[in-house]
Amino acid sequence: MTQLHDVKGLEADNGSVGEVVDRNEKRLSGAESRQIDESRQGDESRQIDESRQGDESRPVEESVPLNTVERHAHGLLDGEERYSLPQAAELAGLDVETALRFWLAMGFPTVSESREKRIFTDGDVDAMRLHAKALRSGLLTRETLESLNRAQSHMSDRLVLWQHEVLVDYARRELGLDGISARFWVLDNIIDYEDYLRRQMEYSWRRHMVALLRRSETEVSQMELTEASDVTLRRAFGFIDMVAFTNRSNELGSAEFIELVEEFDFTCRMAIHAHGARVVKSIGDAFLYIADDLDTGARVVTNVVDELRKVPGMLPVRASIVWGGVVSRFGDIFGPKVNLASRLVDVAESGTILTDSETAETLRSLVPGRYTLVPAGSPNLQGFGKIEAVEVRRMPSS
Repeated sequence: MTQLHDVKGLEADNGSVGEVVDRNEKRLSGAESRQIDESRQGDESRQIDESRQGDESRPVEESVPLNTVERHAHGLLDGEERYSLPQAAELAGLDVETALRFWLAMGFPTVSESREKRIFTDGDVDAMRLHAKALRSGLLTRETLESLNRAQSHMSDRLVLWQHEVLVDYARRELGLDGISARFWVLDNIIDYEDYLRRQMEYSWRRHMVALLRRSETEVSQMELTEASDVTLRRAFGFIDMVAFTNRSNELGSAEFIELVEEFDFTCRMAIHAHGARVVKSIGDAFLYIADDLDTGARVVTNVVDELRKVPGMLPVRASIVWGGVVSRFGDIFGPKVNLASRLVDVAESGTILTDSETAETLRSLVPGRYTLVPAGSPNLQGFGKIEAVEVRRMPSS
C-alpha cells in the first residue's frame, strides 16, 4: 500500500531571502495572496502525484497482489492503518506498554522497534478500548486477560490457516487450478466467504461453550468436597498413530501425501466426535483424544482403529488408552498419565490398542464382557520402567 508522507515546502537557507519574501507578501492584495496560495497548493499536489507515480512505477507483480490484499484488509480491519502505537494507545486510554502487551498477547508482530509506524486501525483502537475497559473493571487481573487473549490468538491463527488451505484445495480440486493459481484465487475471492466464516466461527464458539458448561456442571456435581483443592481432572485419553508414516511419506508425491493425511484426519475426527470424545490436538500422523469417562474412551479408540482399517490405502495404525488424572492448560493436557499413554503407543504393535494394567482392571469392572483384555508383556518404558501392558480388543458381539 502506498504511504504518503507530508510534503514540506523548501525553507530559505539564507535569512535575508526569507525577509524579502515576507516583505513582498505583505504588499500583495487579498486576491493576489489567494493566487499565491493556490499556486503553492498546486505545487504540493504535483509533488504528491510525482511521489505516487514513483511508487506506482514499481514492478506490476509486486503491486497488483498487494492492492488486492490491501483492499480486503481495509474491510476486515475497519479502515486504514492510520495510527502509530502511541497514538492508538492514547485513543484507547492505555499507556504505551500496556497497549504493546495487548498487541503481543494477541499474537501480532512486535512493534517495539518501530513504534511510530502507522499500523493500527480504528478496529484495533476499539479492541484496545475493550481491553482497557476490562482492566478498569477489576473483574479480571491483567495476567488473566492476557492469558485469555493468547488463547484466542493461538486458536484464531490456526483457524485462519486451516480455512485458507481448505479454500486453496477447493480451487485446485474443483476449479482445476494449479497450486500457485489456486492461492491467487483465494487472495482474490476470500472476501466472498468472510461473512460465512465469521458467523460460523461465532456459532461454533457458542455451541462449544454450552457443551463445556454442561459437562463441567455434571462433573462438579459429582465431586466430593475432598477434591476441591485438586486441579487434576479424571479423564480417559490416548493416542492414535500411523505406523511407518515417515518412511511412507518419503515415497509419496505431494498430492498423495496430502490425500493420506486428509483421510487420516477426517476419519479420526469423525469417529472421535461421533462417539462422544474430543480432539485435544493432532500432529499430522497422530491424534491425542480425550473422553470424560473410560467407557466412552474405549468405545472411541476401538471405533477409530476399526474405521481407519476400512480406508483404502491407509497406513496401519496403533493406539493407546489410559484412565487417570490430567491437568488442562492452554487447550492441551499434561501429566504423568499423558506421558504413559504416549509411551504405550510407541511400543504398541501395528493394529493394536495398548493400556496399562490399572486401566484394564477398571475397564473390566466397568463394562464386563465388552472387551477382551490380553496381556501384552512388560515393556520397559522411558520414565516408567517396566509396566504390565494390556491389549484392548472389542468383543465381536459388542
